[in-house]
Amino acid sequence: MTIEEHYTAIAPKLTNWLVATGSTYEDACNLTQRAFLKLWEMRDDLRDNDAAVSGLIYTIAKNLRKNVWRDDARIAFVDEIGEDAAGATQPAPAPSDAEYLRDRIQKALAQLPPLLREAFTLFQVGELSIREIAHETGASENLVKVRIHRAKQKLQVLLADLREPFLLG
Repeated sequence: MTIEEHYTAIAPKLTNWLVATGSTYEDACNLTQRAFLKLWEMRDDLRDNDAAVSGLIYTIAKNLRKNVWRDDARIAFVDEIGEDAAGATQPAPAPSDAEYLRDRIQKALAQLPPLLREAFTLFQVGELSIREIAHETGASENLVKVRIHRAKQKLQVLLADLREPFLLG
């Protein structure tokens, strides 16, 4: 496959995985672009093995994100307070339902042990196969399946209140 074909197949999944594991959508898009640029620079050294390229691009993106987070940790952020034309302080906008759900899911994912979180997000969000995850993490395919199953069980407990049925009548 060409780099362009890999990009078409992997970029949306990689972007979703980066968002699900804590990056903003804008940062995830930038990281995906940068990861594929690095892959393009390495194009002469690549083997024609789709699973290896898929795992490699996730590793590149993960390392790029670590670099960004490390650099951001050195920067101090200050909250901005907006004012309208009359000088009155503007209230913060209310979060939408989608933002609330995204926040809840990200917090629940953050509570998972790292190995479970990695396997689950690579499978559900990154849409990697069990075999690709095993290759990426160095774990056996059976262990990857167990980690995904345990992550799903823990997430069901952490997000149980979102599954409550509406009572009618």
